[in-house]
Amino acid sequence: MANDDVLLQLSGVTRTFGGLTAVDGVDLTVRRGQIYSIIGPNGAGKTTVFNLITGIYRPTSGDVTLDGNSIVGYTPDRVLRAGVARTFQNIRLFNNMTVLENVLVGQHVRFPGDLISIVFHLPNYNRAERAARARAIELLGFFGPSMVALQDEYALNLSYADRRRVEVARALGSNPKLLMLDEPTAGMNDAETAEAVGYIQALRRDFGVTILLIEHKLQVTMGLSDRIAVLDYGKKIAEGLPDEIRTNELVIEAYLGRKAAI
Repeated sequence: MANDDVLLQLSGVTRTFGGLTAVDGVDLTVRRGQIYSIIGPNGAGKTTVFNLITGIYRPTSGDVTLDGNSIVGYTPDRVLRAGVARTFQNIRLFNNMTVLENVLVGQHVRFPGDLISIVFHLPNYNRAERAARARAIELLGFFGPSMVALQDEYALNLSYADRRRVEVARALGSNPKLLMLDEPTAGMNDAETAEAVGYIQALRRDFGVTILLIEHKLQVTMGLSDRIAVLDYGKKIAEGLPDEIRTNELVIEAYLGRKAAI
């Protein structure tokens, strides 16, 4: 019987590409309400793990379960409908759509309209469309009134930090149980990074989502995470509380190649 406290579990997950083993027997247990981080040097397999969870890749062996049910073999849209949403290391917005339209895209898996209702704009479709727009504005409002003011701006014209915010708002549109953030502060200056840390903490508080995070800025990871797993060459070499990871000799060597404190 599944542990009700466990939302996501990876059991012996391996992924090979030809002769290369990108992820090697990884076990992870993410509990409801956690901010759980995956860290490691470049090429450690972090984003590959995200792709295995979200159905972009299928594990060569091992299992991935959500709420105790295996999601191996699910397509990415089915994983999304099951309650897992993500952002990407390289931002993937529709540049020629407005901010509001981009956020609306995130709600498509929950949209109740059928083809006839959509084509003929029947009352049930119109009601759903109004509710979706109100929800999209609410999600933008989470990041402050300045983001609401940008709702009619094309995504192409946004600053880097605002593009990140729109991507997170779009992911929230699917009402996920698990929100996966792939390097959410990449490319941000110190002030933008501090703001991002604040809204990641608020995401858990205000939306009740569990967060799985990849982040290269160790100061961010150490300050945000309830628990951290460390990958190196596709293997999990350590897991624990931030203070445990900070002083772990294997982790220090993987990052720095010498004995030092992170």
